[in-house]
Amino acid sequence: MHIEQMSAAELNSEFEALQSQYQALAERNLALDLTRGKPGTEQVALSDALDGILEGDYTAANGTDVRNYGGIDGLAEAKALFSTVLGTPDNEIVIGGNSSLTLMYTVVDFALSVGLRGPESAWGNSDEVKFLCPVPGYDRHFAICEHLGIEMIPVPMDENGPLMDEVEKRVSADPAIKGIWCVPRFSNPTGCVYSDDTIERLAKLGNIAGDDFIVMYDNAYAVHTINAAAPALANLREYCVKHGTESSVFQFGSTSKVTFAGAGVAFMSSSAANLSAFKEHLGFQSIGPDKVNQLRHVKLLQSAAGIAAHMEKHAELLRPRFAAVLATLESELGGTGMGEWLSPEGGYFISFNTRPGLAREVVKLAADIGVALTPAGATYPYGNDPEDSNIRLAPSYPSLEDVQATAEAFVLCVKLASIRQALR
Repeated sequence: MHIEQMSAAELNSEFEALQSQYQALAERNLALDLTRGKPGTEQVALSDALDGILEGDYTAANGTDVRNYGGIDGLAEAKALFSTVLGTPDNEIVIGGNSSLTLMYTVVDFALSVGLRGPESAWGNSDEVKFLCPVPGYDRHFAICEHLGIEMIPVPMDENGPLMDEVEKRVSADPAIKGIWCVPRFSNPTGCVYSDDTIERLAKLGNIAGDDFIVMYDNAYAVHTINAAAPALANLREYCVKHGTESSVFQFGSTSKVTFAGAGVAFMSSSAANLSAFKEHLGFQSIGPDKVNQLRHVKLLQSAAGIAAHMEKHAELLRPRFAAVLATLESELGGTGMGEWLSPEGGYFISFNTRPGLAREVVKLAADIGVALTPAGATYPYGNDPEDSNIRLAPSYPSLEDVQATAEAFVLCVKLASIRQALR
């Protein structure tokens, strides 16, 4: 029954039953965790062949000894492999260390303090620096801005990505807006895939925004399909070439959820001019990335087809976990008006919206019985969800049994908070 159709007597009766169930769970001393989108142990084990895969041969295709210094922008064969993930030419890509977040931070910090096109272009020359942040979004993107003192402006999203009418209105009116964060495929946390129209309009922003505006395009889940029929993503670079805006975009990706989460390979693509400036800046920080690890990954994954085959093994492990959560949400909350959620075709998260004003209460109720959830508000800049409704669920890391138990405990907390609110 829908919560708004329940009588006071029905609400009280349901509340008493839920309290009894909640107390029973509290007595079980649970220790369950759906907080972060980490690959599970079975997933990282899919890449155990990385250990020893070079068999003592540390020579790159061009004869380079990968154990030595140099190669600030990475191995040519690594560029060729990972350019297929981003859909860019291999001469427009830089291979970094293990973290794409490091590359993102470095780009923003460089643009802020040094300037992508010389000192006069540094964002820090202005009194105000702002970024558009589609919400709900990725908390680590927001943390970069907050740490560097960049003002964040939330922009709503729908199933097609950021609401581009609002994005275009804001960037054309305010030259202090220097960038926008994007997770275009299986967006964190909603799981949406940006539409072709959204991608083209993002590519055109460089023509209507203020000077030195950049799209920070974090394609973290480019190959992370759960269902084979998941929608594809339009090629951003092709639209940039069409509209002459190649220098207004930085694309990022990594193997963090492909191979070893803590020992993967990160990569970045942009225009030749941007990469030239970036590599010069990078040269003051490093004598070169871990080329041994790059070569290991090339040997393991080999090609775009090899990446796809490897990711299907991940999907086989993730499907039942996502299915368990989604089936529990539907069976327990479907048609009740106590929450809304999306069914993603890939990525690592399920985005759940409680009734307004209940996310923090649900998270606390869960914590009090030993169920850890991502903090309410984490998917919004400054931790401020104006509706206090969004909760990000991450079912990848726990065992399937624990995922099921967590989902059941979660829906109980949602029901309890919702009925309590209705009684108030």
